[in-house]
Amino acid sequence: MTEELCKEHAKLTEPPPEIEATLAVLSGKWKILILWQLMRRECRFNELRRAIKGVSQHMLTTQLRDLERHGIITRTIFPEVPPRVEYALSEHGESLKNVIRTLATWGHTHLRRQQAATSRPVTRGRKVAAG
Repeated sequence: MTEELCKEHAKLTEPPPEIEATLAVLSGKWKILILWQLMRRECRFNELRRAIKGVSQHMLTTQLRDLERHGIITRTIFPEVPPRVEYALSEHGESLKNVIRTLATWGHTHLRRQQAATSRPVTRGRKVAAG
């Protein structure tokens, strides 16, 4: 390959629309954690808040509304006193289960890799292969 062809081949392009659409729905610190909980079962707001450490009431509300607006979750209000509200994955949200499981598998592998890297002896600023 000539140098010009190499430079042309290496040019970065804008992400495709499907990646941007995915990020528009799933971006945010709490959304994957919310979906992880809703993969298990329907939940009430306070159940989610207790299960997701560190999320504020305002941020959880914002993230839930955004997921509902994108059709990923449903919000059901039961006519009781006091009113009961439950969140669940929508049919469209159910299609994300394998994606989230794949992310969890990658995270598990990544954590194991990090643990292995930090447990190796270090000599003069370099990691030495265990063996």
